[in-house]
Amino acid sequence: MDAAALVSAEEYLDTSYSPDREYVDGVVVEREAGERPHSRVQANLTRFLEQRYPHLFAWPEQRVRTVPGKRWRIPDVCVTLDDPDLDVFETPPLLCIEILSRKDRMSDLLEKLDEYRLFGVTDVWVIDPRRKKAFTYSDALYEVKGDALTAGEISLPLADVFYRL
Repeated sequence: MDAAALVSAEEYLDTSYSPDREYVDGVVVEREAGERPHSRVQANLTRFLEQRYPHLFAWPEQRVRTVPGKRWRIPDVCVTLDDPDLDVFETPPLLCIEILSRKDRMSDLLEKLDEYRLFGVTDVWVIDPRRKKAFTYSDALYEVKGDALTAGEISLPLADVFYRL
């Protein structure tokens, strides 16, 4: 994380950023906006999850409070059982999905993935559009060797994740 001025949580939550930014221990952190492959995978995930699982909610770039008063993250896509009816989610989603961009740093990514799991997110996926690979995360990254990503009742073919890339 680069040195930056500390910002209060209230100021962070009251400010609109474009693109939206995360908040980590008083520092507003820029996120990679992503490139075309990132956007395509994000659209595919949201569309196919909502089509196949109409009882679930797929949220692109939704703020999630992962550590009360200290950290708010923005998964590329998260999935919930219901509509929390909040602008900033305060309970763990069922699934958080991160889509890699060329400039993502491994240490930052692993910190965020650990944070999701400590917050109570049961399933975490990482998608690499450039290499057309997918990973699950629990205590480490595990490459998906089959033809689908799974999380509980959710099963999403990799062909759909990488559709039209």
